[in-house]
Amino acid sequence: MLSNMASSLILHKRISTTVAKAKALRMYVEPLMTKSKNDTTHSRRIVFSYLQDKNAVSELFRDVSPKIMERQGGYTRILKTGNRLGDNAEMCIIELVDYNENMLGTKEETKKSSSRRRRGGKKKSGSSEKAEATQTEQPKAEATVEAEEAKTETIEKEENVENKAEETKKPEADETSTEDKEENKE
Repeated sequence: MLSNMASSLILHKRISTTVAKAKALRMYVEPLMTKSKNDTTHSRRIVFSYLQDKNAVSELFRDVSPKIMERQGGYTRILKTGNRLGDNAEMCIIELVDYNENMLGTKEETKKSSSRRRRGGKKKSGSSEKAEATQTEQPKAEATVEAEEAKTETIEKEENVENKAEETKKPEADETSTEDKEENKE
């Protein structure tokens, strides 16, 4: 049963079966795919002894093997699809990872960009900044530029708040000083 399922998986790139059979098939077919990376007569004969299907062996070595050459393992993926109506068995789809065009397409589109964090750090002295600038000479990333702009904005806001607080205090002090001057005149 496993050799028949393995040849079907290799030929069709995806089959629907129960979860238990898929897990057993994964353990059966992945070592064969690893053997297919080395295209020698010996490895072909070993794979043929497991599969017993010339078409599946030639498909494995001709088409599948070049696609999985860079992959270190994990050549199959199990996607659960729900329970079967008759006996309520857990069903799934087992497929070759490099042949699912839909998932490969979404993986490229959702490539993560660098994370942006707003975090203030210690200010560096001028000499160390110059030394770093001459060593790296690379433009600053947008995230660091935005962080510096945000830092300067917050500093300016704090200074404005302090200045306004001082301005509100000065008129009171001026009023008391004018009152003192009036009392001194009397």
